[in-house]
Amino acid sequence: MRLLYLYFLKPILFEFDAENVHNFFIWAGEKLGKYSAGRKLVSVFYGYSKNDKEIVIDGIRYRSPVILAAGFDYDGRLTEILPSMSFGGVEVGSVTAKAYSGNNKPRLTRLKKSKSILVNKGLKNEGVDAISYRLSQKKKQEPGFVVGISIAQTNCKENVSEDEGIKDYTNSFKKLIAENVGDYYTINISCPNTFGGETFTSTDKLKRLLDSLGQVKTKKPVYIKMPINLSWNDYKSLLDAIQSFPYVRGVIVGNLNKNYEYLANRDEAPKEYGGGLSGLPTRELSTELIKKTREYCGESMTIIGCGGIFSPEDAQEKIDAGADLLQLITGMIYEGPGLVKNICKKITYEK
Repeated sequence: MRLLYLYFLKPILFEFDAENVHNFFIWAGEKLGKYSAGRKLVSVFYGYSKNDKEIVIDGIRYRSPVILAAGFDYDGRLTEILPSMSFGGVEVGSVTAKAYSGNNKPRLTRLKKSKSILVNKGLKNEGVDAISYRLSQKKKQEPGFVVGISIAQTNCKENVSEDEGIKDYTNSFKKLIAENVGDYYTINISCPNTFGGETFTSTDKLKRLLDSLGQVKTKKPVYIKMPINLSWNDYKSLLDAIQSFPYVRGVIVGNLNKNYEYLANRDEAPKEYGGGLSGLPTRELSTELIKKTREYCGESMTIIGCGGIFSPEDAQEKIDAGADLLQLITGMIYEGPGLVKNICKKITYEK
């Protein structure tokens, strides 16, 4: 199946607009997930049925340590099919308080020589009301399949101030908790493709945000999606701020790479910055930050490793650096959906 994807299906798919292909797979995955026959068919090729990769993190049991990262299923349509593809969970979103139609196209651009995707969606999503309702109607098809929800600040000019941003995050958080949807929540402070930029990646502003969110009580784990382009001292200051709020259980390391110099071929991307880099340009940065975070924080924080996982060896590298769980998107697009099953078969971890 991997060879079929790499040498037949992928060359065809890569001839079409990346966002159109993405939309097609969202549609097909949602349709297949509605019916047991569809789920069984997908599972025949991509399912990992053993339970030797189950892991419990922050009181939640994951059927496998691999999660589909936020940014793929941003409207919560694939929760029924993903267990059949060996995923242990999905992070829906990022979800915002108000719907947003996305930045101007192109919003997704393949950078083939660099094994990356230039992402400039700008937090495109249907809004927290529509998404929370959809998730409340979905039935879990597999025990141990976890639904996380990433929360971000609505991307609009009227919402760029610190105060409005805090209200926006908090309103979404309240809504999701009130509707009791999601097994965990991620606070995405590091989306680089918005009007206001990364408002809450400074220590003082992050503390204000986390103080507001902390007034909303939940027993479910909360994580912070971290930037990967900060200096270690600035990054460490964010960790110090996060650790001062006990309700935050850990961090996701990390988000898109804003530095185009990490591309294998700089000419693939626009001269001016216009979106963040996924995939291979994030791998070394995220792995190094995972290692430093684990060394600095010890076992006091959960670390979810995300960035540049294209093989079981890449996944193992993240785990060996200190990651408890893994997230991916781009590796699956370049290597095929069988990547997740292959990771589950080959990685080892001790938790």
